[in-house]
This record gives sequence, C-alpha cells and structure tokens, in this order.
Amino acid sequence: MSDMKAGEVTVVKTVPIAGQAFGTSGLRKKVVEFQKPNYLENVVQSIFNSLPSNELQGSTLFLSGDGRYFNQEASHTIIRMAAANGVSRILCGTHFLVSTPCVSALVRQFKCYGAIILTASHNPGGPDEDFGIKYNTSNGGPAAENITNEIYKHTQAIADYKIMSEQPKFDVSRVGQYKFGSLTIEVVDAPKEYAKLMKSIFDFDALRELIGRKDFSFVYDAMHGVAGPFATEVFVNELGADPSCIINGAPSLDFGKGHPDPNLTYAHELVERMGLDPEHKPQSRDTIPDFGAAADGDADRNMVLGREFFVTPSDSVAIIAANASCIPYFARGGVKGVARSMPTSAALDRVASKLGVQCYEVPTGWKFFGNLMDAGKLSICGEESFGTGSDHIREKDGLWAVLAWLQILHHKNKHTPQGSPLVSVKDIVLDHWKTYGRNYYSRYDYEQVDSDAANKVMAGLMELVQKASENKDYRMDDYTVGKADNFSYTDPVDHSVSKNQGIRFIFTDGSRVVYRLSGTGSVGATIRVYIEKYESDQSKLEQETQNALQPLIKIALEISKIAELTGRQKPTVIT
Repeated sequence: MSDMKAGEVTVVKTVPIAGQAFGTSGLRKKVVEFQKPNYLENVVQSIFNSLPSNELQGSTLFLSGDGRYFNQEASHTIIRMAAANGVSRILCGTHFLVSTPCVSALVRQFKCYGAIILTASHNPGGPDEDFGIKYNTSNGGPAAENITNEIYKHTQAIADYKIMSEQPKFDVSRVGQYKFGSLTIEVVDAPKEYAKLMKSIFDFDALRELIGRKDFSFVYDAMHGVAGPFATEVFVNELGADPSCIINGAPSLDFGKGHPDPNLTYAHELVERMGLDPEHKPQSRDTIPDFGAAADGDADRNMVLGREFFVTPSDSVAIIAANASCIPYFARGGVKGVARSMPTSAALDRVASKLGVQCYEVPTGWKFFGNLMDAGKLSICGEESFGTGSDHIREKDGLWAVLAWLQILHHKNKHTPQGSPLVSVKDIVLDHWKTYGRNYYSRYDYEQVDSDAANKVMAGLMELVQKASENKDYRMDDYTVGKADNFSYTDPVDHSVSKNQGIRFIFTDGSRVVYRLSGTGSVGATIRVYIEKYESDQSKLEQETQNALQPLIKIALEISKIAELTGRQKPTVIT
C-alpha cells in the first residue's frame, strides 16, 4: 500500500447551469458540454449535496465507467471532489473500466454507500459525441426519482463546490491500495470478481462442455465497449473458448468509431457473420456460428442471435423465464416473480401465468425493477430495449443474459450426440411460440428529432387518447380501441406514482401501439413507436414480422403524423 499526504480542500465559487436534469438513467450530454468550466463539477457536487452529510462522511464510493472519451479526466476530478466531501474510500476498476452490471455487483459485495458511473450506455463516444454520469445507491441500482429530483434541485441552486487542491497519483492500471491521508483508493480486478459471481449462478462445467463441442460455435461482439475484458475473463479464461470468439473486444474511447448499441442496425459486423444481412451473406451456411451475441458500451444490454435468426428482447426474457429451472441459481431459489417494462411485449405475461407467478408491468427504467427485487417480489425481468436481468444485482446484465442462453442451449442439447443436428436457437424459439403463441413485435426509433416537433406529436396523440376514451366503440381501420391512456404506475412497494410514462392504444384483440419520448439521448428527442400483435394460430407463427404487423404499423404512423410533424419519412432504426 502506498501512503502519501492528501491535498487541502479548496472551495470554488460557481453558478447554476441550466439543463442538468437526470433522465431515465443519468445525465447525458455531448462531451463538449461536460468539458465546459464547472459543468462536471456542478453535477458531482450536486450529487454530494443531495446526500446526507453525516452518511457521506467516512463512506465508501465506487467510481468507474465504460471507458469512453473523457472517462479518465472526469474520474480524477471526481476523486478529488469525493475526498473533499468526506468520502474516505474509493473503489474503482483498472483504468476506471467496469461494466455497469459489475458496478452493481461490487457495490453490493463491498457494501459501498453508492457509486458514480461514467457512462452514456449505448450512445456513441468520442470528442464530438456523448458522455454521461449516473448515481447508484447502496443496493447497487440506479437512484430513485426522489434522489435524482433532489440532485437536479441542487444543480439549480449551487453556489460553490469542494475539491482537493492536489491530484492523488496512483497506478490505475494495477490492482492495489493507495492511501492519501484519510483517503484510500483501491483498484480492483473487476472482471475476476464478476466471473466469481457468474460461477455462483451458472453451471460452468456444463458451459465448458457446450463450448468445447466441436459441432458448436459462437461469437460475441463487445462493440469496442467495456464488455471486452469481462467476456475474455468469462469465455476464454474460465470456459476455455478460443479468443477469436470475441470480436471488437478492445475497449476504445470512441467505440471504434461505431455506435455501441446492440441491435440489427448498429451491430452490423455480428449481423453479417450470423447470416442476417441479405447483402453480405456468408459464402457457406456452414461457416455461420450457431450462436451470436452483442453488448452495448457499458455491457448492460445484449442482443441474442441464432444462425440466420434474431431473437427479440421481449422473446428472450420470456424464454429465459420459461427455462429458468435449468439455471442453478433459479433451481435453488425458484422464481419469485417476473416483470417487464410497459412497452415490452406481453410474451413474458404468458410465461408467468403458466409458472403461477406475478408479472409486473413497470415504467421504463431499471430502478423500478430494483424496488420489487429488494422487496423479494421479483427474480427475472427485461426491457424491449435489449435489457435483461435478474435479482443477482440491481442493473440489467448483458453478459448474464448471454450465459443464460448458453445454459439453456446446453440443457436442450445435453443428450444430443456429436455429429447429430443441434437443437438451435431458432428451434428453441419456435418451440416456445408453439407452447405460448407468438407476440409479433417491432420498435421504430426516430432519433434526434427536433424537440418541439416531438412534443407536437405527443400532444396530438394525447388529443386522440381523449377522443378514444370518450367513445367506447372508437375504431382505427379494422381495430377497435379497448383502452387508450398515458401509462401511470403505482409502485406496489413504496406506493410512489410515476405518471406520463407512455401513450398506449390497446385494441380489443390485445394488439397494442405505444409511443414514448426516450430519455437516453443527448441531443433533441427520440420518439419510440412500439407495435405488437398476438398470434396463437400455429400456421401463422413464422410470418415475417413487418408483414404480420403491417396493418398496425400503418395505423401507428398515420395517427401520430410523425412524417408530417417531424419531416422524417422513415425511422432511424427498426427492431
């Protein structure tokens, strides 16, 4: 342990900066905004000011991020400010790199008071791109709205911030402890700690058996995010996979100049390898891996693919829940309940009904799941935005979801001899649809829309909600509206109410069209449109999704007047 003197505390005068409100998962802005004088410092001091000073004094704080541009500089500033505000111990990962799910796990493991995570998740990185900061509480999950609202209030009234005059010098590339007066900085081997947790959840012997099969191959796309070191530790060091199974595994300040969002548009290299890009088909189907997955920038999201087959996130969480008994963690403790975000398809509801457990429908944002988990009501949950997880932590966990799929694949193939056709990802999904029916589902994203135009879209839809609510036989083409509202959620644990969570048109046959303004962008607004239709007819389970949903897509685009009000003739991304 290195022991050095700490610097003096300096109080710096500042003034409030507009627009520092935390969204669904923290504050996200362009890097150039965070680099402006006092911008980062105002946010960080406001976080500390929102916490009881008697609790903050002598506390342990976790600090890490996804490695994007400005991560290192911001981390050193936050260390100086944390020390000045009474934090006595700071834990971080090597190079300040820790996946968001691992931060949640380590906050719980080391009993930290909280965590500051520097991430903009799936948003692009680089000098001209996005940066973000979020605060997680002692349960390892994102701060609740009452805390983020308090942080915002402080940003609007801040007059000064505290910072140590000297920068503690320590080797962030090496595991170890460094002491500076009353401050201790501890650098931990996060990938190893995370691997230990996964070994307590899954059967690693079974996973080694699957990965070691000569007739099984897989590829994992870390998308140049923080997932790379964690995937290497789990898949290569622990499970014996060939390092070549991990692509784009080196974390990069700008994510390899890509967009680290694991969907069919941005994970194009993986999509091509898995035979899903009609313009770039592999020369031979035999060269396509059996299983593929991708992560986002901070490794909390995931995309799962089979050979020439895409698994929707809504189906993925439902299939994991339906097969939970083959995962040791759930075999031991059972499934207490399941939950999904409101826009996520109702595929999970049907599994919950068969399992005989409660299915909760919550607003978008992982903090809502955390309350249910802390109350012992929830085991497995997911969001259609490629987030899946369980109560082992209080964040979504992309690598956990991939391991869950590999465990299911092993279970389905444990009696399949070498050389015989494997039960594939597609086989598993088709079997699930035959058992539960299929929820055809698609999401249209209109990114970086002018905020005024986006608000006009939502205002027009609210007028339509009012009309539909006043007429019990209100029709949209061949569909009759059964319910129209702006989703409101009352938390069954703390009874807090979250209003205006998304405009819904639910038709009498169970089909839905949902609209939300996303809170994860840094510029303008993102309009998300969700279209869903349930099909139980066994002869209609393998239709092309856009064709099956075409009548509802037509309604969704016409009633919203998106093209007319925003000028956008087509979405940025379709999933």
